[in-house]
Amino acid sequence: MSLEDLRRELAELDRELVAAVGRRLALASEIGREKRRLGRVPRDYGQEREVLERARAAAIEHGVPPALAERLLTDLIRSSLTVQEREGVAATAVGSGRSALVIGGAGKMGRWFARFLASQGYAIDVADPAGPVPGCGYVADLDAAPATHDLVIVAAPLRASAAVLERLAARPPAGVVFDIGSLKSPLRGGLEALRRAGARVTSVHPMFGPATELLSGRHVLFVDAGVPEATAAARALFASTMAVQTELDLESHDRLIAYVLGLSHAVNIAFFTALADSGEAAPLLARLSSTTFDAQLAIASQVAAENPHLYFEIQSLNDYGASSLDALERAVARVRDAVGRADEATFVALMERGRAYVAMREQDGA
Repeated sequence: MSLEDLRRELAELDRELVAAVGRRLALASEIGREKRRLGRVPRDYGQEREVLERARAAAIEHGVPPALAERLLTDLIRSSLTVQEREGVAATAVGSGRSALVIGGAGKMGRWFARFLASQGYAIDVADPAGPVPGCGYVADLDAAPATHDLVIVAAPLRASAAVLERLAARPPAGVVFDIGSLKSPLRGGLEALRRAGARVTSVHPMFGPATELLSGRHVLFVDAGVPEATAAARALFASTMAVQTELDLESHDRLIAYVLGLSHAVNIAFFTALADSGEAAPLLARLSSTTFDAQLAIASQVAAENPHLYFEIQSLNDYGASSLDALERAVARVRDAVGRADEATFVALMERGRAYVAMREQDGA
């Protein structure tokens, strides 16, 4: 066969593969409907293990690298779960006949919540200085709008969210109100003002970004603001998803977020700052890169692409923010000191302690 003939055959095989993926997703949709009818949990880890084991066995039989087969099937499993989760959320229709106002709805996470709630049947209105969002109603004047929405989600930047919560307290909405801020310290006053005004207020922190489709394995944090009924209502919005729900008090939330977000962001900002200050050309470093360097650079690149103003707020507005930065400074100093003194025993001890910590975290299922 000529090169052109071989390429045509390859193209036909690619079309068949894509068609087979389409048939698999359609079958996954049917399986999802049957799971809901039987009251089964959406995700079956035992079944996933069987699928991957079959894939590895088939790969060996057909001379395909088992790791490649496992990666392909893992992606297909995630796609199938995404289909089942999305259809499961829509099937509940908990928002049918109800309305939601997303303040900051033109932003990335605001749009995510607008889509998420619309899939549950809510009629969505958006209030945002940036203007209307296609497919949603628009509230041009928040203070003049009827306070009758069943849900009010505050999805603005932290400082703006604090001001919005205070404004809402002056005319409490009839429905459940919650913010989605990454920190709760700067929102404390507004949340408390709403509670005192008799509003059904709570606070939510989705631990994922706006590109997220599948919530399985993703965490959603709920911070009760003194109105348990509102927290329960917010949690119910995610009941038909596979998200992991965790409830925290305000102080614990921000203390832990100082490490989960503050420390991880700071490490990566320090990493690419050190590279930028090194005087070494990026293309040269790329040619000399190692597995560890590539992995770290990939994460740092994602951080560098994020909104620097939001990341500054996460560092500067957390009442507990200094603790994680101090811990990072001390840790770097210990490493530098051990290397500077040629103290191999201390260096090894640091690594062994870290290995033990990571192992403990994995054993806990984190």
